[in-house]
Parts: sequence; structure tokens; C-alpha cells
Amino acid sequence: MTDTSFHVIENEWIMLKDGTRLAARIWMPDTASVEAPVPAVLEFLPYRKRNGTAPRDESTYPVFAAAGIAGVRVDIRGSGESDGVIDGEYTPRELSDAVEIIEWIARQPWSNGSVGMMGISWGGFNCLQVAALKPPALKAVISIASTVDRYNDDIHYKNGAHLSAQFSWAVTMSAYQSRSPDPELVGERWYDMWLERLEREPFFIEDWLSHQCRDDFWRHGSICESFDDFPVPALVIAGWADGYRNTPLKAVEGMPTKAKALIGPWVHKYPHFAYPKPRADFHAEAIAWWRRWLCDENTGADDLPQVRAFILDGPKPSRWRETDPGYWISKDAWTEPQQLTLRLDANERLQQDPASSALGTASLQSPLDTGTASGEWFTLKPDAEMAGDQRLDDAGSLMFDSQVLDTEQVLLGQPSLSLALSSDAPLANLVVRLVDVHPDGTATRVSYGVLNLAHRNGNAHPQPLTPGETIEVSLALDACGYRFAPGHRMRVSLSSAYWPTILPPPFDATLLIDLASLRIELPLLGEHRRIEVAEPANPDPLPRYEVIADGCSTRSVERDLREGVTRYKVSEDTGLNRHPGNGLATRETVDQVWSIKQGDPLSMKAEAHYTCTAKRQDWETRSVGSMRMSCTETEWIVMERREAFHGERRVFSRERSVHIPRDHM
Repeated sequence: MTDTSFHVIENEWIMLKDGTRLAARIWMPDTASVEAPVPAVLEFLPYRKRNGTAPRDESTYPVFAAAGIAGVRVDIRGSGESDGVIDGEYTPRELSDAVEIIEWIARQPWSNGSVGMMGISWGGFNCLQVAALKPPALKAVISIASTVDRYNDDIHYKNGAHLSAQFSWAVTMSAYQSRSPDPELVGERWYDMWLERLEREPFFIEDWLSHQCRDDFWRHGSICESFDDFPVPALVIAGWADGYRNTPLKAVEGMPTKAKALIGPWVHKYPHFAYPKPRADFHAEAIAWWRRWLCDENTGADDLPQVRAFILDGPKPSRWRETDPGYWISKDAWTEPQQLTLRLDANERLQQDPASSALGTASLQSPLDTGTASGEWFTLKPDAEMAGDQRLDDAGSLMFDSQVLDTEQVLLGQPSLSLALSSDAPLANLVVRLVDVHPDGTATRVSYGVLNLAHRNGNAHPQPLTPGETIEVSLALDACGYRFAPGHRMRVSLSSAYWPTILPPPFDATLLIDLASLRIELPLLGEHRRIEVAEPANPDPLPRYEVIADGCSTRSVERDLREGVTRYKVSEDTGLNRHPGNGLATRETVDQVWSIKQGDPLSMKAEAHYTCTAKRQDWETRSVGSMRMSCTETEWIVMERREAFHGERRVFSRERSVHIPRDHM
């Protein structure tokens, strides 16, 4: 492995064919030259290289450069210091721009012509999508916390159910895109660039709400549509505590000769600084991957097991999950897991082979605020963003327990559940949770799945229910790697609400469950090897910036017992932090309140307020915005207000709203 010095090119302009300039920050090995060209790794994001992703960039790209690999971090069109205006998520223009950047990198005199692409979340998405376009110079990707199916495994919808995270993400993108370019890099143009973005930025949530079914909008960029065409090796990484936990196994199932999976206990962070621990030495993993596929060196990357996964061993919910108990396993080749099938016996206990089955039906109409222990779909911290003790949500659910286990049961894969039911309303949701009940009664969520029952036969063409008609449904729960220990019990919890994770349909439906029909399939770990996954040598790899004002994070649930209204409140403040190199000080705050009244799904409301500040000496910009969401039986209603300030002078103000017809949800 090369060990060399490097330098940082703080800003390099990449000119696209249409005249748009994109801003790049490059970590360049000092040895790079025409005589000794080097490979490069591209990360392409809308999150601002100067301050948004700077800490994680500065933890990784110097290590790559020291190993002889150039790092090229580019701001997407209309973000950071790049020209233009963003036009949405993963759009054809975004992907086309990325292809041009790869061509640009390959043409540089210091480049050996081989490019890798990587990222977490947005960058994990678009590296897979760009690879599917087959740019010749792109030789491999590393995709972290991403998806192969934009409809069912992203922040918008889940099996036809409307994720509240979609609204939160719309607020986040409005806040992010309201920030100004840095005049230190773009000069006096910064003000005109900023106003253009403020005026022309798309109303993201309008796009997303206008496509409530799995149509061409979502099929675009979903590489599961054509796995066979995927051209390059892909290292696909995720964490069990994150919403993107399904992707690694889906990738190896769909691309068995191209994909390798690594799944840890983590939230939505890079593995070398993620929680809960144990972490993984991402830098060593990545360098071996890049030098194998970009330099044709024998690093052993192509001999990795197809799946490496951390098996959680009964973690308990807590206010801060520093480290989760468990162990690493590998499977050289991923195959369809053997299933453990459980049904209900005559006493409504989960049994493998019950001598007699449960009889009769059970009625299910969960309180509309069932789900406040669900945590966030998209987790950034191992605190209350992770699912809490499930006993609170179990109180509004139908619960079915196993006997106390006398032997362990170890799972790896996606559980599934099938049953027969009827509904008294044409639209309803079904939520299934697999829970580990500890000897002291503590209940840990292992996996969950949701189904908008109108989507029971697929997500493209929903079919409302006929009230009173019995139907058979099945749904897949999220992937998990988990050990149920002797002395514990398995629990399956069913609810008709999971608020605020999913938004309610327009009816407070009652479901009638045929107990004899309930069957849950649990994927057994099967043949495997216990392994060690190296942890990073540096336990604190992120750079430290100057803290001018501390940040804070709060999360609470308020129940108005007189009015029957529940409010779920979230407040995040990054604090004011100054980058020691470029002197830019930034702060972002957001406050969200979700509310719902018992018995009235149309009372659902969401409200968010954000402020983004950037300053340097006597220069300061600030954007302030709010977004509100409500509904009727037939419409989703969203209103947004935004103001922007240069110093104390208001330079922009706008209000806009949309009414979007509800499409079977």
C-alpha cells in the first residue's frame, strides 16, 4: 500500500458541457503526475463541501490520499458553491452531471483513468444509479445507507404507507437549499446565485406527494428494476439501527456476482464513527476495495465473504446505545434462509408445530397515537431516535407471545407474516412488529413491517378494500440479524397505527383478524462462520471545530388527557461552529411538532420551523422557514413560508402551498 503525503485543492471548478461550473474539493497525493497517475474516488452531494460534510470528508479523504488515491468531493448543481439550481432527487440531470464529472476526472493528467464512486445516503444512492449508466471510467462503488428500491426502501413511502419522514426530509431539503454560496470562493456572484436558488428551488414535497404509488417517478433510479445490467463491483454497507437496513441483502440477492454486504449495529453514519459500537475500520476496507478495483492489486477484496453481519444479542432500549452486545458472522455465499414457521396454538401462543390452532377472530383498532416508541425512520443518534421499549406501543396492539425459549434462535434476513383479515373501512394500515421480550419484561423491537392494505397486491395499482370482505395478506418485515436468547420470549405485535412513523389513512378502521390464519416466517442464520471485523485504530476520527455556541437535542411526547390530543415534539440545534481553515461559522436549528386527536385521523398535523445561519467576520446570511402539513379525507395540504436575510436586511420572502389528492392512503 502506498504511503505518501498529499495536498488539498480547496476549490477546483469542473466545467460541464452546458457551461455550468461545479465546485470540487480535492485531496491529491503529492506523487500524482503524468508519470505516476493515481486513481480517484468521487462523492457527489448537495450538502455543501465547505461546511456540511466537511468533518467526515476530512476524516476520510486524507487517509485515501495518503494511500495514493485522490478524493474528489463535488457539490451537486445548485448547492454549495456550484452553479445553477437543483431540480430534485436523483434526477436524470443530476446523474448526467455525475457522468460528466467522471469523464473529467479520467481525463486529468494526474488520473490513471480509473474512478470509484462512494457515499452515504444521497451519495450512496447516486453512486449505484450512476454505475447503472455504465460510464466507462467508473470501475467500482461503495454504497452506504442507500437503497435499490426508491419507493419501498427510502424516506418517502413504505409498502404504500406514507412515512412522516417524507415531511421531515422536505423541511430539511428546504433548509439546506436555502443556504447561500460562500463569497470567499465565488466572489460577488454569491448574492445573485443565492437569490436564484431561493426563487427557483423546487417544492420537493409536491413532487413526492404527487407520486403516491410506485410509478415511473420511483422506478427511475431504482436499480432493482434491472439488477442484471449492473456493471461494477459494489460494497454495500448499512446498519441495523437505520432505515436503510434492507439494502445490503437485497443487493447480494440481486447481484450475487457483483455485490458484497457489510451490516453493523449502526445508525445512519459512516462505520468508522457510527454508534452503537462496535465500529468497523471503514478506511482499511475502502482502501483495499479501491486498490483492488482501481489499481488491479491483489488486496483480497474480491475474496471477501458475500455477507458479513453483526448479530445483535439482546440489546435493551436505553437513552444512549453506546455499544450493542453481539458478534460478527460471515456467509461465504448468501442463499435463501431456512424458515422457522410459527403459528398460534389454541391458547394464542406462538408455536412451531401447534397441536391445535387458535380459533376465532380478534378485533384490532389501535389508538391513533400507537407508535410513539417507534423512534425515527432515519436515525442519526443512538438515543431516543432509536426504537424504545415496545411495551408502550404493545398496549395499543394485539400481542402474541411464544413460550419462554429453552434454546437460542438466531435470525438473519427478512421475516414475513401472512394472515387473513377484514376491515370495516376501504382504507387501513397494518403494522407488524417482531419483539424480543426479556426476562424482566423489557421489550426490544427486532424488526417491523407496514402495509397499506390497498397495496396488498402491489404498489403500482392500489385496490381499496371492500368493507367486511375477508382477504389474505402477506408482508415482509425489515431485515434483521438477531439472537433470541434462552429465557426470552418472541412476540408478534399487530397494530393498525404506527404514528408518527406512518401517517394514518382517512378512516379509523377496525380490522378483524382470523387467528387461525396467522403465520410468521423467521429466517434462520444457518451455516456461517464467526469472524472478527477490525475496528478503527482511532476512536475519535472526526476533526474538532471551534464551538462558539453549544447545540442541543430534545424529544418528548405530550398527551393532553382532557382534549385527547397527543403531540410528538422534536428540537435539534447544531450549535454555532467555526471551521478552523475557512473561518465559516454555521448553525442550523429545526423544531417539529406532530399532533393527532384520538379517534380522528383527519386531525393529523405536522409543523416545522428552521433557521440556517452562516457568518464570517462582518458577513452573515440567514434563512428562516416553516412548513405545515394537514389533510382532509381527499387531500394532503402543505404550506411553506420562507424568508432570507443578508445581515439584518430581508432580501427574500415567499409563501406557497399545494393541495394534493390522496391516492389510496
